Amino acid sequence: MKKQQLLALGIPDGPAHTLAQQALRSAGRAGIDKIHRRQLIEQVAADPAALVTDLHFGRLAQVLAKTPSSPLGIQRTEPAPWQQWGDDLEPQSIQQMVNACSLPISLRGALMPDAHLGYGLPIGGVLATENAVIPYAVGVDIACRMKMTVLDLPATAITGQTDRLTNAIKRETRFGIGAKFTRPHQHDVLDDDWSVSPITRQNKDKAHAQLGSSGSGNHFVEFGILRPADPDHPESFQEILNLPSGEYIALLSHSGSRGTGAKVAQYYSKLAMAQHPELPRQLRHLAWLDLADEEGQEYWQAMSLMGRYAAANHAIIHKQIARNLRVDVLADIENHHNFAWKEIHEMPGGDQREVIVHRKGATPAEVGMVGIIPGSMASPAYVVTGKGSASSLNSASHGAGRVMSRTQAKQTFTWSQTKKYLAEKNITLLSAGLDEVPWVYKDIDHVMAQQQDLVNIVARFDPRIVKMAPPGERPED
Repeated sequence: MKKQQLLALGIPDGPAHTLAQQALRSAGRAGIDKIHRRQLIEQVAADPAALVTDLHFGRLAQVLAKTPSSPLGIQRTEPAPWQQWGDDLEPQSIQQMVNACSLPISLRGALMPDAHLGYGLPIGGVLATENAVIPYAVGVDIACRMKMTVLDLPATAITGQTDRLTNAIKRETRFGIGAKFTRPHQHDVLDDDWSVSPITRQNKDKAHAQLGSSGSGNHFVEFGILRPADPDHPESFQEILNLPSGEYIALLSHSGSRGTGAKVAQYYSKLAMAQHPELPRQLRHLAWLDLADEEGQEYWQAMSLMGRYAAANHAIIHKQIARNLRVDVLADIENHHNFAWKEIHEMPGGDQREVIVHRKGATPAEVGMVGIIPGSMASPAYVVTGKGSASSLNSASHGAGRVMSRTQAKQTFTWSQTKKYLAEKNITLLSAGLDEVPWVYKDIDHVMAQQQDLVNIVARFDPRIVKMAPPGERPED
């Protein structure tokens, strides 16, 4: 049916129109004739509640049944309370935070000092909601995470055995959008239930082939030197890492759930938007799934599986590189970002309750929780412990944060100036795009100074051998 015919029946333009066309095609493939299909679409428009369980028109009926009479009626009269860290954030990311806190499901929010523009929720945004999950507030790269292993190698190997370390990275992981292995790795995550979602079920083989790969965008694998943040007071370093004070070679990686995670994000984001055609344009990417509904539970299970898969991905990278080097692992730490958690927090009014906390590009920072906050290919990463700040929903930044777009970076910088700068910093860059050079990021030390009330700094990691996706790869971060 044409758009004008659907509009005349009361099917609004946008996601509902798309669902209507999908329902008509589905019914046609099932052998329902044209006249009967038109009768069904008329029925669902007139009384959607009566057809919410229909095989072909049920999803459209569910959306129409939830559509309020006024598209602006879903917004709060005032945004939910939120707090900002950092005094130099771009206005667009601040506006995105205000928009997110305007949702009827929103309870509290926080904006980290590395915040910048994202889809729906800004990157660096933290949002607590009422029994609902927002796929775009989790992020496209579900369960993107950091992992560091301290290796049993002398610190001098970073310069004395550069070729050996370089070859280990090149041989044991893959970079790029479709990166995979012809002889896939094995991991217990493959024994999990991949039928929790049609997307995970359909993409299990792809996920298997990509286990141990690193993707593109701001994802990296690098060797560097790890040392106590304060050499005069190394007690926290010794306690957290269970190592004597000193300098160590460490392996640091940053990536997420690869192609399957991206497909999960795309599918459920579209589904959420189709379920909420009432949302005004500025809130469209903040469409949510109710956790009391089947679709919400399905996404939650798929997201959780992608979290375990991302952890497995990093585990294989680190295991394979350590095996390649024939060295033992002395310590290992890791943390998610781009995820949603069920947590207990104090809400406005003073009541403690379970909420859904989205951390899109934000590090969990409960009291004593260990995390890793990276800078850039030419600046330090920091091992931290959380201070449990209630006002930040127990969160901290997930990195330094971009200061310019990828397009602007390619137009602004050159490889000649980048290579000269990296040589001065004693950094070996194996591959990367110009859109990831050091100057596209904020000063990590400035970012850390703006969140002293959120984390304690335990250790400093200085990158020395860095590999990212080669130039020309589409970013997936």
